[in-house]
Amino acid sequence: MVNPEVFQTPVRIEIRDLCVGYGSVRALQSVSFTAREAGITAILGSGGAGKSALLRSLNRMNDLIPGARTSGSCRVSGIDVLDVGIDLPWLRRRVGLILQDAVPFPLSVSENVAFGLRLAGCPGSEIEERVVAALRRVGLWNEVRDRLGDTALRLSEEQARRLCIARALAVGPAVLLLDEPSGALDPVSSARIEDVIRGLRADHTVLIATRDPRLAARLSDQTAFLDQGELVEIDDTARLFSHPRDPRTERYLTGRFA
Repeated sequence: MVNPEVFQTPVRIEIRDLCVGYGSVRALQSVSFTAREAGITAILGSGGAGKSALLRSLNRMNDLIPGARTSGSCRVSGIDVLDVGIDLPWLRRRVGLILQDAVPFPLSVSENVAFGLRLAGCPGSEIEERVVAALRRVGLWNEVRDRLGDTALRLSEEQARRLCIARALAVGPAVLLLDEPSGALDPVSSARIEDVIRGLRADHTVLIATRDPRLAARLSDQTAFLDQGELVEIDDTARLFSHPRDPRTERYLTGRFA
């Protein structure tokens, strides 16, 4: 078994010739790029472009999908997470994935955040402190401090998403992967989620998958544009939006993508 004690920080993500397929469907085709360290990289593209497949490759959640095939390499701080000997529970603590449809567990607010800590064998004396710290980081502490024992299923959709981010943060990830983090939320709720993500960039390498060019422009330092499983281009966000090199990127950014 690969013995990944810790990732060196800041974390560098290097993806080379990544191919992902599900049955007869090819989701990604020979994708290669390097994600910015301690910053936010947006993976931009339409539905079916391969954004979620890419995120799931980085913490091996594709392994749970019947018929999934993955090849190439995904190096996180020099460790190829596609190695068959990787310690998957360790990897998924260090590379946290929050899906768009992620929902709280049917547990209390505090036990949702403590869940991963208990699985990881965190001493009970530390759990409460780390739960509070994670809730503070996502701006939830003042909103839920008087109902930590209540079921998390009563939270609003936006609060529930922040709770899921807190649950991932509690176990100390080096990388955070967020799939459509503010999808289907109203502008006020979206702004709260975006504020949380901005606050993570100094301490984490963050990848967000989104269909929304406006969100990528507001949040990210670097943007990769995918089209039908192909990486069309990647660049600093400001440069990609002002001077896209590929006509497909320009069409997407200007709303003329067919």
